[in-house]
Amino acid sequence: YNASKAAVLQLARNLASEWGQHGIRVNSLSPGYIVTAMTKNILEADPERRADWSNGNMLGRLSYPHEYRGAAIFLLSDASSFMTGADLRIDGGHCAW
Repeated sequence: YNASKAAVLQLARNLASEWGQHGIRVNSLSPGYIVTAMTKNILEADPERRADWSNGNMLGRLSYPHEYRGAAIFLLSDASSFMTGADLRIDGGHCAW
């Protein structure tokens, strides 16, 4: 996971450097653990995993898909018109420790 995550971040930076001259902005969004249809069954079957994932961030809980809407809209809007090659980390403070 770590190597693939690093690759995605570097790909966004690289594409930003290549495509910026054409007015194309490239940014990435790094979410924390999300309760989705796919993870819901895993978490119900393994309550300890839910606790571990929740305790792995400063907010002490998991996220839900709707919590990423604002960031996605920001990145798609003119509000981020001078932003490229950046990563928005929305992980409840997981990486801040």
